[in-house]
Amino acid sequence: MIDLSYILNELGEDREQYFRAISPPIMQTSNFAFKKVDELRKVFEDEFSTYLYSRGLNPTVDILRQKLAALDEAEDCLVFNSGASAIFASVFSNVQSGDHIVSVRNPYTWAQKMFDNILPRFGISTTYIDGTNIENFERAILPNTRIIYLESPNSWDFVLQDLQAVADLARAENIITICDNSYCTPLYQRPIAMGIDMVLQSATKFIGGHSDVVAGVLSGTRQMMKKIFDNELLNMGNGITPFNAWLLIRGLRTLPVRLERISATTIKVVEYLKNHPQVEEVIFPFDPSFPQYDLARKQMTGACGLLTIVMNAEKMQQIVTFCESLRHILMAVSWGGHESLAIPRCASILPENFDAGNRAHKMIRFYVGLEDPDYLIADFEQAFAKSR
Repeated sequence: MIDLSYILNELGEDREQYFRAISPPIMQTSNFAFKKVDELRKVFEDEFSTYLYSRGLNPTVDILRQKLAALDEAEDCLVFNSGASAIFASVFSNVQSGDHIVSVRNPYTWAQKMFDNILPRFGISTTYIDGTNIENFERAILPNTRIIYLESPNSWDFVLQDLQAVADLARAENIITICDNSYCTPLYQRPIAMGIDMVLQSATKFIGGHSDVVAGVLSGTRQMMKKIFDNELLNMGNGITPFNAWLLIRGLRTLPVRLERISATTIKVVEYLKNHPQVEEVIFPFDPSFPQYDLARKQMTGACGLLTIVMNAEKMQQIVTFCESLRHILMAVSWGGHESLAIPRCASILPENFDAGNRAHKMIRFYVGLEDPDYLIADFEQAFAKSR
């Protein structure tokens, strides 16, 4: 059982070393100096051992790393300049030409672009499967399969995978498992405790919490993290900056209370939307109508913020009018900050291709922020009225 209060407020913070300041300093330096040639030589041999150049290790970043690894119940973690960087490094470090990957269908956009556009240039293939059934994983595994890539829940229809079952299968086949845990954060789901090898998340979202920093986190064994640090992270130079690490430390302080507030508001919003005549369906993992509700309750301790509706609409313009009529809920792609958001699936569909019979075309994803629930519901109500 992790000690959340200790991790968020004390772990990694040696205040006696920086004038007993409550907030840790931002070590905004590119370089670190040495007095002895032998000391410098040792760091050249293993840059993962101490500070040399902030493209690698940095004291402010290390405070954050300790906290995030502890939250994930992992030996170590690395923090990148985006979630996409964390995804790329986790996969690229564990494949070579001729290898095969099994991925769940419809992963995060930039994960799928990597699988479809970049990895094939190196002779690496990917098979997409419906991850709701463990037998689909069994059938997809080939002799050259090296990675099983998971996203549970995903960020549109919140499809889950049975993480324990997939981890057991992968371990028996000597396959590495990677899970995108951005929806839940380590507070509401801990894939490593269920046997997953590496867990990643977009720290841009709930970890940062203020829509002012872009970052990604990757956790796993120290051996796995050192391998990635020595190769992908140092070569691509995609580690996080000290200032952004400091912003994420700030965000972590309030993560539990923000998630509690967002969770409570989300339940009220879900109940409102479920009873609205212009809503065909509400998709939310902790609603009893969700197809994988039992699995969600089994492996997640909470669900908050993200939900999707299928709007009762015959024409795309009804969806467009609704979204453009929202006064307080902003239209934007990310989530996890203080502000509520909406994004319609039809924004990626040409008007002439819209199909009212296609459930996905009528989806609108909402993120519930820190506003009062009645404030949000009133905004929904006036936007629905204009879209009738």
